[in-house]
Amino acid sequence: MNAVLAALDFTSPSSELARRLIGVTVLIDGVGGRIVETEAYDFTDPASHCFNGQTLRNGSMFGPPAHVYIYRSYGLHWGMNFVCCEEGHGAGVLIRALEPTTGIDIMRQRRGMDDVRLLCSGPGRLCQALGVTHRLNGASLDAPPFQLLLATEPVSVVSGPRIGISKAVDVPWRFGLAGSRFVSRPFGRKGK
Repeated sequence: MNAVLAALDFTSPSSELARRLIGVTVLIDGVGGRIVETEAYDFTDPASHCFNGQTLRNGSMFGPPAHVYIYRSYGLHWGMNFVCCEEGHGAGVLIRALEPTTGIDIMRQRRGMDDVRLLCSGPGRLCQALGVTHRLNGASLDAPPFQLLLATEPVSVVSGPRIGISKAVDVPWRFGLAGSRFVSRPFGRKGK
């Protein structure tokens, strides 16, 4: 495992990794940006795809860590989780939003829009902008097309309840870069 993945410690609980990923840059085939919003999920969590055990659909989320779990959300768009904890555990971090930094013209073309703020503000938009489809399900973050770069400066992280779920709605496992205009939805005053 490379030094960046080791520094992030993908064997840690999803809520810890979700916080640490804020400010990290993720590139897919050289296109991407700085992670500004994440959500944590664990097999003990009723909102998680892993809550009812391993299936053909969610198998990638059970490991190994530092791989991706790609799924179709509401039959409309793709979502991308970074798998964590020990293999077989069933946990991951949903990458909810990026601040686009690299390959912005490619993202604009894929999304059919110019507003840089809306290119990657939400899991479906993010996956469309980065060209993420089910073909990447189970791929390692330690190999092309992925590249992760640690934050070059300290980040201030806020947290709050997750978005778009109907179970465990009060669990504060949504994390974001404080003051970012690129998050999918602003954090409330109660965010920490």
